[in-house]
Amino acid sequence: QVHLVESGGGLAQAGGSLRLKCQASGGTFSTYAMGWFRQAPEKERELVGTINPSGGGQYYPASLRGRFTISRDNIADAVYLQMNSLKPEDTAVYYCAARHGYSDIYAANQDYWGQGTQVTVSS
Repeated sequence: QVHLVESGGGLAQAGGSLRLKCQASGGTFSTYAMGWFRQAPEKERELVGTINPSGGGQYYPASLRGRFTISRDNIADAVYLQMNSLKPEDTAVYYCAARHGYSDIYAANQDYWGQGTQVTVSS
């Protein structure tokens, strides 16, 4: 059982930056691919990006590529989401997820989820 706790959310102005952290515990972190997803009110949960277990490969949807960066620290059992040039449409609850083995872009295929952290971007 892997336990995930997100932190770092809050209020940011458009054009600003935030860095989210997801702290993992209870499993062998380096064997899990990690993903960040987000869900805005009345919208489906969508992929923000993934990172493979070693940290050597990331994937981002084209709409977010260049603004968001995922990294991980397999010693500290943590994964990070650096968000730059924030826009009001980035407002959502951000979730981290873990999947044993290789990365997967689909929310339904993740094994574990955190409770989420709210990000609000004001214009």
